Amino acid sequence: MSTITREQQRLAEAENRTKHWKRWGPYLAERSWGTVREDYSPDGAAWEFFPHDHARSRVYRWTEDGLLGICDNHQYLCFSLALWNGKDAILKERLFGLTGPQGNHGEDVKEVYYYLDATPTNSYLKGLYKYPQAAFPYDQLVAENGRRNRFDPEYELEDTGVFNDNRYFDVFAEYAKNDVDDILIRVSIVNRGPGSAKCALLPTLWFRNTWSWCPTSKLPNLCASSNAIRAEHPSLGIFDLTLEGAPALLFTENETNTERLYGWRGNNIFYKDAFHEYVIAGNAAAVNPPKRAPKPARSINSS
Repeated sequence: MSTITREQQRLAEAENRTKHWKRWGPYLAERSWGTVREDYSPDGAAWEFFPHDHARSRVYRWTEDGLLGICDNHQYLCFSLALWNGKDAILKERLFGLTGPQGNHGEDVKEVYYYLDATPTNSYLKGLYKYPQAAFPYDQLVAENGRRNRFDPEYELEDTGVFNDNRYFDVFAEYAKNDVDDILIRVSIVNRGPGSAKCALLPTLWFRNTWSWCPTSKLPNLCASSNAIRAEHPSLGIFDLTLEGAPALLFTENETNTERLYGWRGNNIFYKDAFHEYVIAGNAAAVNPPKRAPKPARSINSS
């Protein structure tokens, strides 16, 4: 006598549309900068129009990216991780790689990460990202791969020596669904190096910017609610991100930092890269003090 597993039951419910088990899943790309869908250049040069250096400060229109993240199937509400080892010049929020022209074999992601487990309905997901404890060698990767020709091997992150003596963090992200919209998130960081090291963890929740191109649309909203962040979206509904302990909550708006990129200030007070400014530059004025934003919010839990 065959026994139907719980995952088979979830699959049947999803197929019959009685429960939307696939609403949340790993639909959030790790890298969307430089993609054709975000290219508005006059010459079709997507890599130059939206480079990696712009990603932390510039709003996407059609997509979003994040590290070991999830989102709903319309990508309205997104969740992912941001990290800082105390050495990097920028927060680690997305995968870094070489553009098509930079790589001696073309486009190539220069990171170490693994998808460890997943079920068909995304009822359980587990991924691993290996984060160096030394400063991430962005410039070294670009320069050395640029020096090589197409007959040479690629210069990988491991070749830089940044993982020597196991001086890195294993960052595990796990997602387990108790119900369609009830998801437990567990993030574990393990120091694999021989000595003590610090890693700041920023669980990040935000809305994809769908309002800048439709000014009459009703804005989504994020606000602090006890030890949770409440997310309200006109079509997706209301969700709470409940946080263990009492981490500091930071809020900003998912809007392009026109001052940094283009040298002019628009109507926005708080920008997408506010958490980079707050954590790395120590600029407390970059975040929204009332802990409320009509667009994205993020929380910090340093460990």
